[in-house]
Amino acid sequence: MEEHGTERARIWLEDADLSGTAMSGQEFSYGSFIRVCLDGADLSHCCFHNTLFEQCSLRGANLYQADMTGAMLRGADMTGADIRGANLFCAVLEKAKLDDIVWDEHTRFFKQQCPEKGAFIGYKKCCDDRIVELLIPADAKRSSATNTACRCSKAKVMIIKSFDCSEYFDEAWSLADENFVYRKGQWVEVSDFDEDRWNNSTTGIHFWMTREEAVNY
Repeated sequence: MEEHGTERARIWLEDADLSGTAMSGQEFSYGSFIRVCLDGADLSHCCFHNTLFEQCSLRGANLYQADMTGAMLRGADMTGADIRGANLFCAVLEKAKLDDIVWDEHTRFFKQQCPEKGAFIGYKKCCDDRIVELLIPADAKRSSATNTACRCSKAKVMIIKSFDCSEYFDEAWSLADENFVYRKGQWVEVSDFDEDRWNNSTTGIHFWMTREEAVNY
């Protein structure tokens, strides 16, 4: 355990076997678990704000109503873990093993945030404080990770407005790729769309479900 000034002590564990251990309701925010086995551990109601899980196994772990906001779970083995009612906002699940994971309608940010089927409208922030209204068609690939940012493979540019909606424009440039231009009435498409939804910062047309979120990005 380490103490940093007046902050609460943070746990730091390496190469430990805590399988089957009962730790319900414990505070582990900003802690680090490195090569720790937590298989079958009772971690229900625990707080894992921005906690690092590096090369960890949580097979069959009980994470019922755990707060995992910002938890780094890249590559973790979560096979059969119970995440019902857990909060996974901004948790990193890239390359994590999620086979047979147990979740429900109360599991926050595990379900995809954009519609899984059908056409819908999305919003994208571009250079010079311009917001692009996009029509994502029914045949477009789409995904989101563990926050409200979404991606799609193609979209049609419907309207381009200034933040305050006082001006209309014919084109807008992407914040991430200065060569990617959105032009009113035209289709935009990404041929190498990454279909792994847990890869957040990757290829695709990034957008938000509401104009407010795009403006505030």
